[in-house]
Amino acid sequence: MMPGDQEPRLIRTLGSADLAAVLALNNAHAAEVNALTPAALAALVDAAAYACVVEGGLGFLIALDERAPAQGPNHAWFLARYPAFLYIDRVVVAPQVRGRGYARRMYEALGEPAGDRPLCCEVNLRPPNPDSLAFHERLGFVPCGEADDPRNGKRVRYLIRPAGTE
Repeated sequence: MMPGDQEPRLIRTLGSADLAAVLALNNAHAAEVNALTPAALAALVDAAAYACVVEGGLGFLIALDERAPAQGPNHAWFLARYPAFLYIDRVVVAPQVRGRGYARRMYEALGEPAGDRPLCCEVNLRPPNPDSLAFHERLGFVPCGEADDPRNGKRVRYLIRPAGTE
């Protein structure tokens, strides 16, 4: 813990005042989640079924559902295959606070918005993201497909966690 840190930090709804910090954190981890412009981030948050932030801009999660128009090829992949879902489009936790349970707490907060729908996401296979794959496996996600992202040449593995699996 850094001097002055007071755990646990609040996880709350992502608001417009958080966009600059979220954009900076997102783009610092573009290899994992793809870079965004300020306008693209604002549009993604507007389309989101759920978006939260770790107080202090130390993490965020943005999730879409089946009611949103396709927000890229990965969301479109789930739209084509599942009638109802909550898709985690991106989740990032700042390196200095990883391992403190923030990602897990943000995923736990998805329970109410997800309802009886499965949780879905994708994780990079190329470039590899073994920490994210291991994290999702610990949370009960299982593979349901793979694809190449035509925007950037990344190879992704699609994951799903059936409703009621914790």
